Amino acid sequence: MLEDLFKVVKFRAENDARAEKKNKVNIPRDLLFQCPRCGSAMFMDDFVGAAKVCSNCGYHSRLTAKERLDMTIDKGTFVEYDANMTSKNPIDFDGYEKKIAQLQEKTGLRDAILTGECNIRNKHCVIAVMDSHFMMASMGSVVGEKLARAFERATEKRLPVVVFSASGGARMQEGIVSLMQMAKTSAAVARHSDAGLLYITVLTDPTTGGVTASFASLGDIIIAEPKVLIGFAGRRVIEDTIRQRLPDDFQSAEFLLEHGFVDMIVERKNIRRTLSRLIRLHTKEANR
Repeated sequence: MLEDLFKVVKFRAENDARAEKKNKVNIPRDLLFQCPRCGSAMFMDDFVGAAKVCSNCGYHSRLTAKERLDMTIDKGTFVEYDANMTSKNPIDFDGYEKKIAQLQEKTGLRDAILTGECNIRNKHCVIAVMDSHFMMASMGSVVGEKLARAFERATEKRLPVVVFSASGGARMQEGIVSLMQMAKTSAAVARHSDAGLLYITVLTDPTTGGVTASFASLGDIIIAEPKVLIGFAGRRVIEDTIRQRLPDDFQSAEFLLEHGFVDMIVERKNIRRTLSRLIRLHTKEANR
């Protein structure tokens, strides 16, 4: 009798599974976007058309470097610097070359940053854009070298610099070599500043670790996108160290604006216009 009961239960479960499978509607993965912050759904075409910003809560999704360039610079004006530079695994980290090769194939990038010259609404400048899809845009020897060279070229040509930062910090696979990039990039920024030239940094989600502790925080004007994560050490590390609970909005762009670390918060749709205006106001070109 008990065996017959199990058979009935199994039969019903199998029927329910078949019915559920029959009635299930297959929704293409690229049709909808579900916001990770508020959970609301948007048609993917609408989401992309809104510069990948959630229409319900204003969540600014992460962009690739190429997407960032497309929505920021004048079409056809980008001239890339050091396009073929790639890391040589300076500390012989196991599997590093394979990981780099896989990411290069997946992202189409040689490393986690694009640098070059461009126009932003007819204002000529040097631009650098980090891409979190490549090893969380961690700063290794290539990122540091490309950024330092970009500042050196900008200093030589007397051009303003715009940097879009997005990083998990220094790249552990390159050990002390990655930490050295903090000093190298900061020195290049200082020489550019000593020449009386403009540097604008735009902090996107997330900007953390050694990048925050070096070039990302050295801009003459520091802009952040809304509600992005900005910080050095992780929240739990800080709380465990100081034995205190931090505010809920700690390390958010809004918290840092309130405490003077950020000069302004600008929505993505207004970044291009804001950058061109700042370049016009703060360069000699405006007085010609």
